[in-house]
Amino acid sequence: MTEIPIEAEETRLLDGRVACFQPRRGYRSAIDPILMQAALPVSSGQRVLELGCGAGAAALCLAWRAPDVSVTGLDVQAPLIELARRGAAENGLPGRVEFLAGDLLDPPPGVAAGGFDHVMANPPFQKEGTSRPSPDPVKAVATVEGRARLADWIAAAVGLARDGGTVTVIHHGDRAGELAELMAAHLGALAVLPFVARQGETRIRRVLVQGRKGGSAGRRNLPAFVLHDAAGAYTPAADAVLRGTQLLDLTAE
Repeated sequence: MTEIPIEAEETRLLDGRVACFQPRRGYRSAIDPILMQAALPVSSGQRVLELGCGAGAAALCLAWRAPDVSVTGLDVQAPLIELARRGAAENGLPGRVEFLAGDLLDPPPGVAAGGFDHVMANPPFQKEGTSRPSPDPVKAVATVEGRARLADWIAAAVGLARDGGTVTVIHHGDRAGELAELMAAHLGALAVLPFVARQGETRIRRVLVQGRKGGSAGRRNLPAFVLHDAAGAYTPAADAVLRGTQLLDLTAE
């Protein structure tokens, strides 16, 4: 596990409601964790696991919006886990939100097979050897696949979800087909939501795929979610999700 000290600064998410401590330089969460957690169909009393939680942005936002849900975050980078724990304390969430340092290929105690109602993940986008990794070691681990490939992330997520539970993954749009294919091999009731930068663009910037363990076969391709208007500002729908006043409905036609 990476053990590099990190100089951190506080950032605010969900319109300032959630404090998150992130590295001052190098790897920083974008909007992907906020979009991902907004798609989870959580209910009171359920347990959620985030694989590759980093500094905890998605887990902390989910815990804020769903106060009756317990959330566990797992990441191989121990310094990021320390930042996530600091965020949990700052938001008054210890006891309901737990962050653990460990490898998804060999999860620590507390991350049990079939133990979660929902599993979410934002795996590294880049395949090893396809680009030059960042000189920042924390960012390199977060953005380039290591020992665990995308197929390993999906297999781990499926194994940790209970029967009937969901697995939700957000990834780079260039790997949308690969991600959907991997998830369809393990999960049913698949919903695929692409994100595009502006209205009329065909290039998928991000893709969010959600499936249900033991669900019936089938795949629903949802209309593209537009992130920015012509001026470059967030669209009203994107702004509402990022502010925490609206969720992503993967059941909508």
